[in-house]
Amino acid sequence: MEPGKIVDARTLKASDHVKALDPVLLVITALTACLGAIIGLELITRVGVTQNTSITGALLAVVLSMIPLPLFKRFRNIHAQNLVQTSISGATYAAANAMIMPIGVPVLMGRSDLMFPMLIGATLATIVDGFLIYKVFDSPMFVATNPFPSGIATSETILALANRGKRSLLLFVGMAAGAGGKMFGIPMDLFGVSWFGNVAAMTAFAIGSLVKGSVIPAWTAAISADGTAPVMISYLPHGIMIGAGLVSLVQAALMLFKRSEKTKKSQDEMNCSVTMDSMRKTLTTGFLAYLAIALFLALITGIYTEMGIVQLIIWILFAAFAAIASELVVGLSAMHSGWFPAMATALIFLMVGIMMGFPPLALGILVAYTAATGPAFTDMATDLKAGWILRGRGVNREFELAGRKQQFISEMVGYLVAFVMVALMAKTYFSQDLFVPTARTYIATIEAGANFEIAKWLVIWAIPGAIIQILGGHRQLGILFATGLLIGNTLNGLTVFVALAIRVAALKWKKKQAQDLLYILGAGCIAGSALYSFFSSTLKLADVKKK
Repeated sequence: MEPGKIVDARTLKASDHVKALDPVLLVITALTACLGAIIGLELITRVGVTQNTSITGALLAVVLSMIPLPLFKRFRNIHAQNLVQTSISGATYAAANAMIMPIGVPVLMGRSDLMFPMLIGATLATIVDGFLIYKVFDSPMFVATNPFPSGIATSETILALANRGKRSLLLFVGMAAGAGGKMFGIPMDLFGVSWFGNVAAMTAFAIGSLVKGSVIPAWTAAISADGTAPVMISYLPHGIMIGAGLVSLVQAALMLFKRSEKTKKSQDEMNCSVTMDSMRKTLTTGFLAYLAIALFLALITGIYTEMGIVQLIIWILFAAFAAIASELVVGLSAMHSGWFPAMATALIFLMVGIMMGFPPLALGILVAYTAATGPAFTDMATDLKAGWILRGRGVNREFELAGRKQQFISEMVGYLVAFVMVALMAKTYFSQDLFVPTARTYIATIEAGANFEIAKWLVIWAIPGAIIQILGGHRQLGILFATGLLIGNTLNGLTVFVALAIRVAALKWKKKQAQDLLYILGAGCIAGSALYSFFSSTLKLADVKKK
């Protein structure tokens, strides 16, 4: 396939796709992965958040393609650009969310000797994460036609820059709006997501955000003299997520265990490239892999000495369940809304673990392990979505599967780079007391210990969470409502409602034309917001270092 030209995907063969292990491409993806890992480590330890670097990686690949040397001609190929952005985003989330954050937990508990054992366990979990989404992407549970908002934004950025013309202009208009709105504190990434995410799911998220930002503070002020939220209010979001999460897992299980004839019919209707049987086998393999890693962690961290044989077996089973359950819940949330509450979900499983009576160090390893699963799974899902769009939206299955395989290889390169960077730099960060804020939250939760009052309200609030999830079916309304309660605020809720109102009005006016317009403008808003956040955060980091 000639670099710089976009051709009809239906005419391509598997051998036409660029290779991730091409020497020049491999070197560039490794170098950009180093950049991604550094960005992730700096942001999450100093600011407490991780920036999506997919679009940054895509733009970097486009810049490389402009260098007038034969060596860089290959980067004019949109699929090469896709591999670069896959690797950099994989390294960013792996280094920050899946590695530096989990290994900080045992260190904060006074067990620095467990830093590298935990890093090995977290890295293994990250690899399983990436493998599972590679195998189940475009299955009945994670259908490629679902939103995966960040993936849409990345692919539309690459296509607009490649095609130029009207789409490119619309993208830049959206990017300007996204950056401008973000500059004034408006969450323009949410604004863009609302233009192509599931309407019901985004509405649930918006309602949850409004409840978190307005209703809960007013309720707290009304019943608390000192303004401190009582237990019944403080743990409302967590209880809602527990209830919704459990129902979501039941829904996933019911899908997995459908009778094969019904599965085949559903498969034909959705035209997925991954069958229900294949998805079922993959998730079973994943659970067994998480069991093995949990056993490995129990042995190399020494927590097995703190528990009897029965409690140890329960811990291993629960840790494996928490790993794959957290992964699926976080992945489904991100698929519909672009937001993935991985750390909040890990906190919920930690609370359940506390109620089960596990000793402190076992709880620390449990929450670190759970937190390591989900981010990489979700990030690679969005990268695969971007690749799926760039490869023609599945019109050529042979070419699509070949491209998906090359993305998986690039993602593994990103994970390897992330592991090396964290192994080399973790002690430097920790020696400066630079730990991920969420890790400190986990430690504080463990120190608070089991509390009957907390357990009672978690159970009570789990009931409405379960009901909402049941009523929403597979649209994940309960999960998204709980996500809004956990990480949202009033501005987030209002922004989503305004964006949805514009979307509904535009579609009533001219459905086809309006949808195409909102699609590219929404992607631009996400891209502009992401780039503004990246550069503004980097500038702030520079100021911190000067001080």
